[in-house]
Amino acid sequence: MAKAKTKSIRITQVRSRIGRLPKHKATLDALGLRKINQTVELPDNQMIRGMIKSIYFLVKVEEA
Repeated sequence: MAKAKTKSIRITQVRSRIGRLPKHKATLDALGLRKINQTVELPDNQMIRGMIKSIYFLVKVEEA
């Protein structure tokens, strides 16, 4: 049986983490973002979407 391809999203950090709340910094770390313009590709699920929702003003999201 063939494995179904899962959807993924590309997340790019576009604003600095300096001066942000500790929970926002922790969310960036959990997503694997540490520098401005760094991009990660993650599965598109509710957990990741919830993290993005809390730091929407620091990142750019694209469908991959």
